[in-house]
Order: sequence, then structure tokens, then C-alpha cells
Amino acid sequence: MMSVFKYEKDADGIVTITMDMTGPVNAMNAEFRDAMGATVDRLEAEQGLSGVVFASAKKVFFAGGDLKELLAFKKGEEANFMGMLDTMKSFFRKLEKLPVPVVSAINGAALGGGYELCLATNYRLAWNDKSVQIGLPEVTLGLLPGGGGVVRLVNLLGLQAALPYLLEGKKVTPEAALKAGMIDEVVDSLEQLLPRAKAYILANKGNQDAAIQPWDKKDFRIPGGNASSPKLAQVLMGAPAMLAQKTRGLLPAPEQILDCAIEAARLDFEAAQRIETRGLTYLVGTPEAKNLITTFFFQMNKVNSGASRPKDVAPQLTKKVGVLGAGMMGQGIAYVSAMAGIEVILKDISVEAAEKGKAYSEKLLDKAMARGRMSPEKKAQVLGLIKPTADNADLQGCDLIIEAVFENIALKNKITSSTEQYLCEGGIWGSNTSTLPITQLAEAASKPENFIGVHFFSPVDKMPLVELICGEKTSDIALAKAFDYARQIKKTPIVVNDSLGFFTSRTFGTYFDEGARMVVEGVAPIKVDNLGKAIGMPVGPLTVHDEVSQELSRKAMETWAEMGVTDKWGEQDALREVVDFLVVQNGRGGRHHNGGYFDYRDGNKTLWAGVVEKFYKADVCMPDQDIKDRLLFRQVIETLKCLQTNVLRTVADGNIGSIMGIGAPIWTGGFLQFVNTYGLERFQTRCGELAAQYGERFACPEIVAQKIAAGETFV
Repeated sequence: MMSVFKYEKDADGIVTITMDMTGPVNAMNAEFRDAMGATVDRLEAEQGLSGVVFASAKKVFFAGGDLKELLAFKKGEEANFMGMLDTMKSFFRKLEKLPVPVVSAINGAALGGGYELCLATNYRLAWNDKSVQIGLPEVTLGLLPGGGGVVRLVNLLGLQAALPYLLEGKKVTPEAALKAGMIDEVVDSLEQLLPRAKAYILANKGNQDAAIQPWDKKDFRIPGGNASSPKLAQVLMGAPAMLAQKTRGLLPAPEQILDCAIEAARLDFEAAQRIETRGLTYLVGTPEAKNLITTFFFQMNKVNSGASRPKDVAPQLTKKVGVLGAGMMGQGIAYVSAMAGIEVILKDISVEAAEKGKAYSEKLLDKAMARGRMSPEKKAQVLGLIKPTADNADLQGCDLIIEAVFENIALKNKITSSTEQYLCEGGIWGSNTSTLPITQLAEAASKPENFIGVHFFSPVDKMPLVELICGEKTSDIALAKAFDYARQIKKTPIVVNDSLGFFTSRTFGTYFDEGARMVVEGVAPIKVDNLGKAIGMPVGPLTVHDEVSQELSRKAMETWAEMGVTDKWGEQDALREVVDFLVVQNGRGGRHHNGGYFDYRDGNKTLWAGVVEKFYKADVCMPDQDIKDRLLFRQVIETLKCLQTNVLRTVADGNIGSIMGIGAPIWTGGFLQFVNTYGLERFQTRCGELAAQYGERFACPEIVAQKIAAGETFV
């Protein structure tokens, strides 16, 4: 079993352990526990030992816990799980109690369990390269670092300094880790790593101090004081409240981590380790952890590795992109494309408008320079790639043109037919529409097979998702090209089939539609808005409608009427009533159009009295749980309908798309994963209750009954 850990002792008495486990990465699984146990026993018995170096034969130093193992955990297995954690912790404890210095030679990412291993060594040495990431990101998967990570990091850095790494799962470069005190030294090249590790051991021969962990020294004090020191006592008073404000009580992991970290600053080392073990054992059994691991790890990898990309099409590199329309979306698309080294032609009606669009990139680059994240050379290089123009001929030779003009079908069609000829041979046309059917837009193209929807989210430089929409005639090559372009600009692409509003806009629309319905029914508007946040949406439904703008809704409804598709996905009477009242009768088109539901003055947001006067009914008493379920279930039901009608091609696309594009509450793991942990039968029953009370739109989609009958979940 020792074969996955190569054990070599040199003439100086230094043992180098090179971890080379089965599979692409080193991970904390049964194989690791066996190898680690045997290795530690052998090291304890080793004669003439002067030091130990832990190294990796993989590109990644160590990848952390085995998530398949964690996902398989079931209630009732707590004792076994705790035993397994205790065993692993005992190996780390034996390692750090060896009478010689132990060095970790970090050649690649050391995240989660990988960094916990490093923490159990006396000296942490890393290659100073941006591919090397260091940190404890367990919280992002609904877990906590259960291999001693919480306890050791608090002991190493002090409670206050350790909390951001534990609660936010911050991953840092070797330079930042060195500055923070998470590692001890960096080397500039990979070749220097092992020689430097050995040199450190030889330089500390006979130095007892180098072989003892700080927390095992007699006079050890936690940096910044322990939990009862006056300065920390103040921090601890406010910490739970600040955390609750961030998680809204919906994510158990940060709360558990905070508890464990405080105990680590209060109790002795061994007692704190036991609290940490209990904390992870509790979290592994929570639905939130199952949701986050399923979606953010397994499904995210599936999406990014191209599960939805046509398999037999060679990689498609985009070299020159044309962006039509230098407004908010166009300028963002130009920026992310130039940042990826793609030549950009940014075209608008006038050169001034196009220049203004380019100025947006300059502003973002200046910000990055001010933060020390960008050199003047790189700034000049990026700006040099963007050419602002008003001349169609400049688009000659683009292998991709993305149209980002207003949501008006006639305008979009006119632009397509007048500029499509400038595409290079085999070039493709992308429409950044958020709602208009691609099949219909493609009718204006001479080659509809080269036409695809490329839906960005605003602001483009920050939002990680791109929704690719295939029309009836979109070819595999066009899809592959758009997919590869999205990866080239470092975005996560989901692939959906055509429909009015596709997946994200259509589902997102149900959120503020349901909010509007409750306002029209007489529920207090503030309550509706606050309960949207209480389910974990980034903002309430009324606030979000103000942001997107009621004016945009009015225009979209007008366009849909012209296209003859009004109420195609269910009636929107309440929404029309609200939009008419706000926009048409009162000239309130949203936050940036004179206010909407809310007034926005001097940075303050207050509910506009007109909404209350018009709609609020004091005698309407709706249970909070019903309001919360209406806001969440509407979106989940729409997502299920998209899956049922093949607008969504995969469950992974639905989950990733709902979180990254719609702002689905993180704890759900996405709108389809939510149904799995809520329970399919229970979901069906709750839909029935809501439909009986509030309307047919809550009827449970047929696909749920099909899954129940087949004994399946949404995977």
C-alpha cells in the first residue's frame, strides 16, 4: 500500500515523501489514510532521521477531501465518520510531534485538506507561482476544515486574522500567504523547491525549536490573545450578528466555523480538535452541504469541462470579435474579450458613442492599476485591442460578431442583414438578447445555422455566466464556437434551447411577477421585498424590478404583443397592472427612471407612498411561509417546466444557471437540486397546497411525478 507514497532517505538522514496517489490528484480518501498511517509509523521508527519533506508528484500539491465520500454520508453514520476523522487527525498529530523538522514543499495548489496537511508540518515552503493557491475553501461547499484546519489556523494566525480565511474560504497566492503568515518562505523556481527544503532541515540540525509546533511550546500564546482577552471579547460580541446579516441564517457552515474557531481560541488544542470533528460531522449530514457539493463541485466541473459542447467539433479559437452597440452590455463584452487577448471592433452609430464604450474599459483598467493588479504595459496592451468605430467595413474578417442593441426585433434584424456579410468564412453571429426567440431572430440571417444566442449578464465584467441559446437551425459548429469563446473569456457557459426568455430571463421574471401579484393582492410591499431576501435571494423582488426597470418590462410587453406572444407562458395581469400604474400613470420607470416601487434620494431608498395608497389592504393576512414559498416555488416550477420542455438540456445547466444567472439562494444548490433535498413527494404536495390557494401557476409540473414513479431524482 506504501506505493502511492514514495519514501526516500538520503545520506543526510532526510526522508522525502513524494505523494503520488491513484488518479489525477492527491486526495484525502481511504487510500490516503492507509498510506499516511503506514508512513507516519515508519517515520516514528526511523533511525538517524534528521528531517522530513512532504512533496507531490502531481501538478497540484494536494486537492483536499474526497467529495464523493462526503456526499455518500448518510444520517446514522456519525460514529464511523468521527472515528475516521479522529484517525486522520492522529496521523497529523504524530507527524507534528516527530523530533525533527517536517517541511511541506508546496509545488501546486494546497487547498482544504492539502493545506491542513501543510499546517501539520513545521515549515511551509511554496513555489511562488500564480498556479499555486493556498487556503481552506471548505465553507464554499457547506463544510468546515475538519482535519485540524480550524484549530491550527487559529493557533497560527490568531482568531481575528484566521476568520476571513475560514469564513469566506479565501484562496491566496504564495506571496499573499507569506504576508499573512500562512506559509514561511517562497522560492522562485520549481527546481529550487526540494533543495531549499533540505537546506532548511540541515541548517536546523540540532535546533529543537524548529521541530516543535508553536502551540506545543510551553509559553505559547495565541497571537492577538485568546477568546477571553478584552480586545477579542469585543470582536466576538459582534461576530455572530455580522455573520447572520451575511448568511441570513440560511447557511449552517459559517456558523459552525465561527463556533469552532472561538473554541479553538478558548480551549486546549486536543479539546478544540474534538469540537472541530463534531462540527464537520454535523455539517456533512446537512442538505445544504449536499446541495453545495453536488452543484458547485460536481455539476460545475461538468459544465466547465464541456459536457454540453458538441463532442466531435475541433476547438474553435476566436481571434477577432465585432461588438455592435457600445452601451452597458457592449462595453462590458468588449472589455472581457480584450482582457482575454481577443481583437475587438466596438461599433456604434457614432465614433463618439463607440469611444465612450471604450472608455469603460479604461476606467476598469485604471481601477485594477490602483489596486496593484495591473501594469501600465498590460493596460496599454488591452486598450490597444479595442478599436472604436462607426464604420461597418471595420468588421471585415471577424470570426464572431455579437450584437448588443436594444430588445427590438426590427432593429436587431436590420443590423443582422446589414453587417452579417463582414464575417469571415465560417464566422458566427451571436445575439446578446435576453428574451427574444433566437429562431425568429435568425430569420434575418442568410445563414441561420451560424446564428446563436449569446446572453451575457450585467455587469459583464463581474457576472460569471453566459447563456448560449440554440435556435432550431443553430449548427454544432456555431455552438462549439460560442462555447469555446465563453471559456476563452473565462465565463461559465450553459447551453439551452430556444424559447421566449430562454431559461434565465424567463425564470427570473417569475420572481418579480410573483412579487407584483402579492402587492396587487394587498400584501404590504416592504414585507414582500424583505421575505424575498429571507429565502436567500440577493435582493427582494420589488427592489430587483426597480433595478431591471419597469420601463424595460413595459417595452418587452410591447414587443411581445407585436410578435403575438403575449402571455405565452401564463397570464401576467398583475404585472401589467403594476407596470401601467407605475410607468404609464405615474412616470416611474424604475430606479434610474424617476423611481419605481421605491424612491431613491441622496443614497436613501424609501417605499413610494403611492404604491401603498393604491394597493395595500390592511385586512390581508398572508402567512410569511406562504409568501416565501410563493417567491421560491414560482422560480423552481418554471425551471422544472424548462427541463420538461427541453429548454434546459441538463440538470447541471439548470442549477448552475439559476445560481449564477438568476441569483438562486446558494443553500438550495440551484432550483432543481432544491427539489431533491426538499423531497419530490413533499414538493408535489406543497405545490398542490399553493395551487389550491393561490392559483394554477403553482401546479406541480408533470416531470416531478415521472421522476417519483421511476424512483429517480434530478441529476
